[in-house]
Amino acid sequence: MAKYGSFEEMQVYQKALPFGAKVYKLTKTNPHIAKDFGLKDQLQRAALSISNNIDEGFERETKKELIRFLYFSKG
Repeated sequence: MAKYGSFEEMQVYQKALPFGAKVYKLTKTNPHIAKDFGLKDQLQRAALSISNNIDEGFERETKKELIRFLYFSKG
């Protein structure tokens, strides 16, 4: 496993940010999704949780917990 000074250096985190932005844009511009508040909210929260779980896992400072939170992000 590569050593990182911060979670922002991780490629998976760098890819999660634009993905989340795309999901937010899609949920605002797609008329079918925008009308369904529950679906819109669920999609936005799921997209945001990817980067949040990477961040939280990295901050736990153990490799085992980081891996655990990366699996959460994958889910």
